[in-house]
Amino acid sequence: DPAADAPRPREVTDASVAQFCGMTLTEHAGPKGQIFVRGLPNPYWFATVRDAFGFTMLQETPKAISAMYVSDMARAKNWDQPEPGMWVEAHQAYFVIGSRRRSGMDSDEAIPFSDAAAARAFADANGGRVVRFADMPRDYILATTPGEK
Repeated sequence: DPAADAPRPREVTDASVAQFCGMTLTEHAGPKGQIFVRGLPNPYWFATVRDAFGFTMLQETPKAISAMYVSDMARAKNWDQPEPGMWVEAHQAYFVIGSRRRSGMDSDEAIPFSDAAAARAFADANGGRVVRFADMPRDYILATTPGEK
């Protein structure tokens, strides 16, 4: 069982620095991400879930990913800084894309939920649509123009 060998998610601290922007995750509101690569003890951190997906899609990034966790906004009570323990394995999550809610980097976001009904309710209230990990549109993740899908 590959999941049994996967590292457990870590909690965000003041030392959790986002891979792409170099800022600490505590400086950004909204859902976060972390990716573990085989052979490395610490995760790569991401200030946005969209950035975490981008990491998996870029040619120059490591591909030996052993686990990817994203904030579970179905259970989190604090949008700005989801509480400790609010993680879901990304392949198990439902993502709302194209909503009116912005990421902590003030960009489009892929907002993760562990529960399909919570994701649909969020999309109904905030616009957007629900997709699964395997169906995440590459052009949505790698778009360079705000609002481009």
